[in-house]
Amino acid sequence: MVERLKTPKLAEAIAGHLERLILEGVLRPGEKLASERDLAERLDVSRPSLRDALAILETRGLLSTGREGTRVTQFLAGLTDPLAGLLQSNEAVTADYFEYRAAVETTASGLAAIRATEPEREAIRDCLAEMETAHRAEDPTREAEADLVLHRLIYAASHNLVILHVMRAFSEMLRRDIFFNRTSLFANPAFRDDLLAQHQAIGRAIIDADQAAAEAAAHHHLKFTGDSVEKTRRDAERADLALRRLNRSTLLGG
Repeated sequence: MVERLKTPKLAEAIAGHLERLILEGVLRPGEKLASERDLAERLDVSRPSLRDALAILETRGLLSTGREGTRVTQFLAGLTDPLAGLLQSNEAVTADYFEYRAAVETTASGLAAIRATEPEREAIRDCLAEMETAHRAEDPTREAEADLVLHRLIYAASHNLVILHVMRAFSEMLRRDIFFNRTSLFANPAFRDDLLAQHQAIGRAIIDADQAAAEAAAHHHLKFTGDSVEKTRRDAERADLALRRLNRSTLLGG
């Protein structure tokens, strides 16, 4: 006798749908979901079934519910938070970080050039426009934020889910100045000029579906940024050494 296939419960089907949206980056870590009532209405399901589905995802560590509602968890935090502390304690890791990013983002940019949809290309156009506006306004904070957004748009446009989630986690570490002080770099007008031109080159190559140009522009951008960070670090070390030498007399007896 052939065993009958079991129809999955509605709650499991809803959970599977929401899980896929999280995997695809439609629902992002830290984002708050609509209220239970609104979400049930938008998904055209009953509130009890939705409640059961949310409970399933909460046990999987993908959602968390509190007084303010239900949010997508920072599900990579268990990996990145200890890693951030480990990496932050070692300046030599910064070079490895840029080497890693160059490898991954060169690939991501090339994939984005051949896989991006028109809405994704339009989002990249809009982000470049925002970056250019911030640059003209000489607003480093706004420009630095547009920088992060552009790279995240590229990860999404690569349509590689591993790149999307892992690199988003790394970009959060970057926002927290884990690898280097972004504020000090963006305070340098010459650096921002170069960075804008590089971002424009990457973005336009993706918009034009030019894979080779996108890969080359991304690799150049990461090498330039890594070299700039290393130069800043060396200059700071030299300045500290010079200051210690000037103040050496405070350590000596009369």
